[in-house]
Amino acid sequence: MAPAKHRGAINNGFQFSVGIGALSANLINYGTETIKAGWGWRISLAMAAVPASMLTLGAFFLPETPNSLIQRSTDHQRAKQMLQRIRGVDDVEAELDDLIKANNISKTIKHPFKKILERKYRPQLVMAIAIPFFQQVTGINVIAFYAPILFRTIGLGESASLLSSVMTGIVGTISTFISMLIVDKFGRRALFMVGGIQMLVSQIMIGGVMAAQLGDHGGVSKGYAYLVLVLICIYVAGFGWSWGPLGWLVPSEIFPLEIRSAGQSINVVVNFLFTFIVAQTFLAMLCHFKSGIFFFFGGWVSVMTMFVYLFLPETKNVPIEKMEMVWVEHWFWRRIVGDFSKDAKIEAP
Repeated sequence: MAPAKHRGAINNGFQFSVGIGALSANLINYGTETIKAGWGWRISLAMAAVPASMLTLGAFFLPETPNSLIQRSTDHQRAKQMLQRIRGVDDVEAELDDLIKANNISKTIKHPFKKILERKYRPQLVMAIAIPFFQQVTGINVIAFYAPILFRTIGLGESASLLSSVMTGIVGTISTFISMLIVDKFGRRALFMVGGIQMLVSQIMIGGVMAAQLGDHGGVSKGYAYLVLVLICIYVAGFGWSWGPLGWLVPSEIFPLEIRSAGQSINVVVNFLFTFIVAQTFLAMLCHFKSGIFFFFGGWVSVMTMFVYLFLPETKNVPIEKMEMVWVEHWFWRRIVGDFSKDAKIEAP
């Protein structure tokens, strides 16, 4: 539903809202940890019913998208009215025609999962697998899931560890909000590159401090513990304006309508699969790698930053209906997807 020039900011609102939710959970955990009777964890679990109820009630007021209205009806008047409503203008004929044309093509596709395996959709398939995989091996869920354990490992007390999780949550939320403001100005690639370098440098420094000070047993001095906390906040900020929101934004805008359902499904499955794998293996990896865990994830960050530099074209300000041309004009992918007619060339925004 978002117009192309604001699509990045609006889509990044998803990750911004996730950040607010995670921050709220950390604040609740920090507050309930102080309950002396020891039953505070019950409040933490029960409070999850609040956002679940908001989602359920909100669904009743959620409007249909123009795409959905076109897909489910031959009467395109409702889709036109919805398009006029969300664009704020009466002249939407050109965009409506593009949506109808894309929908007619999608209706000829009976097996989208088989279709996405075709050579012309190879770039989208690679991105649907690579981007969510890379997003998880940044190591961000290590921080999200096990921050209190990690902070206790470096010498902070239990209450201080929970408070530190709140601090990193605040940093992540603010950085994601910054990403919303600048993603449509500077583009996806620039944020991926800057955030990747920022995460890599901070992870190397964290690993170095912990290797030098923590050793195999015990903690570090309070000064070094707070230094690690600052470095983790720098790392979280780098993720917050790059791989956090963009890991969802880019896959959401690269799939043509005929394979969109299959592409988005693959993206989410890969994301959740590696979320699970990283979460289940982290404690064992921490025991075996110790401070090397940060060098491990730092290595992946360097790989994904190079991947973006070489293989991900810029998608800002490109209408979704014309997104196939970014692959045709890319130095690598054009060898695989071939060429389209000159009529489909993207006009510079």
